[in-house]
Amino acid sequence: MSPLHGLTLGDVLREHRRSRPDRTGAVDGSVRLSYADLDRRVNQLANALRADGVGAGDRIVWLGQNSFRVLECLLAAAKLGASFCPVNWRQSADELAFVLDDLSPAVAVWQEAEVGDTARAARTKSTAAASARWVQHDGGEYEALLAAGAPDDPEVAVDPNDAVMLMYTAAFSGRPNAAMLSHTALVGQALMIGRLAEIDGSYVYLNCGPLFHIATFFSTLATYVHGGTNVFTPRVDAEELCRLIESEKCTGALLLGPTPKQIRKLNADRHYDLTSLRAYSGAPDWNEMVTVDTSPWARYPGGYGQTEVVGMLTFAALGVGGIGFHGRTSPLMQLRVVDPDDHELPAGDVGEICCRGPLVMNGYWNRPDEPAHRFRNGWHHTNDLGRREVDGSLTFIGPKTKMIKSAAENIYPAEVEGCLKQHEAVADAAVIGVPDPTWTQSVKAVVVLREGVIATEAELIAHCRNRIASYKKPRTVEFVTALPRDGFAVDYDALDAQFGGGAYPGAAGGKDTGTRS
Repeated sequence: MSPLHGLTLGDVLREHRRSRPDRTGAVDGSVRLSYADLDRRVNQLANALRADGVGAGDRIVWLGQNSFRVLECLLAAAKLGASFCPVNWRQSADELAFVLDDLSPAVAVWQEAEVGDTARAARTKSTAAASARWVQHDGGEYEALLAAGAPDDPEVAVDPNDAVMLMYTAAFSGRPNAAMLSHTALVGQALMIGRLAEIDGSYVYLNCGPLFHIATFFSTLATYVHGGTNVFTPRVDAEELCRLIESEKCTGALLLGPTPKQIRKLNADRHYDLTSLRAYSGAPDWNEMVTVDTSPWARYPGGYGQTEVVGMLTFAALGVGGIGFHGRTSPLMQLRVVDPDDHELPAGDVGEICCRGPLVMNGYWNRPDEPAHRFRNGWHHTNDLGRREVDGSLTFIGPKTKMIKSAAENIYPAEVEGCLKQHEAVADAAVIGVPDPTWTQSVKAVVVLREGVIATEAELIAHCRNRIASYKKPRTVEFVTALPRDGFAVDYDALDAQFGGGAYPGAAGGKDTGTRS
């Protein structure tokens, strides 16, 4: 695309430097950066990395918690034509090593606090790690690297259709895949989220949710693109969130699971002034503590989407009064529901959701065979089932492969089953989700042991905890002599009926809004 018509994330920063140089762009502890400061630091980082050989198409990975440096690394990548990948810091060393080997990054920015031991173990296990430059961001290395770079804009020509962010999806096929998201996709979705959430230059977003998750990052980008302020905190801590909301006058935050309850209890005496926060309506004491958000996004939250389309494809706020539970299609996208032969289905029939438009990913990193399958006939095939209603709205039914929802995290049975089957005592295994009053669902494993071999529930749970992220491990294990089958396939409906499975995203009684990653 010609520079005359294109817009990259780096271009957005260049314009903020011109049009709102003194506006605070990022806050993290004692660090306060205006957009002019942020642009200067991003230029320094980009030039330092460029001098180290980092250029177009190279990968920069982030192995750490939330920080203003996440935004700096993304924007430095944007100005170089490179790609940035925020990695799930909660993963095991084996999982992180897989990501390193999959990406073969030029630079790995890592964190000592809470993540250091796992990052070092992953570095040892990975064969590709040796070729990367490792920079500890919470020591002096990162700032020393940045200080070595010139403050002038690197002025590298970058195509806005190129991938600038790589974000791993959950392992719906047994292994995670990195969706390649372009500048155009990220800017486009930021504008859409900004419209529905009523984000503008006065917005102050508290980055407390995980930035390796698209549901957090698209609000970060919406705030950035609209010239608002992004406030960063490493992870969720209820009292720290209260302090930041009061001191920074935060207007938005992603608060999930038990966090609002913790804040209500902690702030029952109104010690902290949280009235700047625009939040979803809740219990009476919560509504009195915050400002109830009346934006379209808050009144009609959610819709249907996935990481591959920067989080959202349809919005409930665009389908108010419609039949479909998951709203209507974003004005930036097209959507079809098709049968196995890719013929569009009439309203009322269930089929695979397909889409196309500027928000669709460029493909999966290092998966050359996937585009032929996922992008066939000029449409992105989501691997999810849905139904177009007679009024044109959408109802998301569920993944073609069943998914388990635990708070904000998406867990795919295939990955957990594969881990269980690595245990020497396990002959066969299946994983279901059982309703959980706090986390939506918890993971239950149904296991067949090898003849004459013994393993305990605690042993199998520990086996998984040591190999995959802790939130994916089974909470409970049931032992059976054989798994029920429908032909060659495991009969998951029978397992749900026998062991109390349910509350799957999109199913009757489920709590999910339809977004998956």
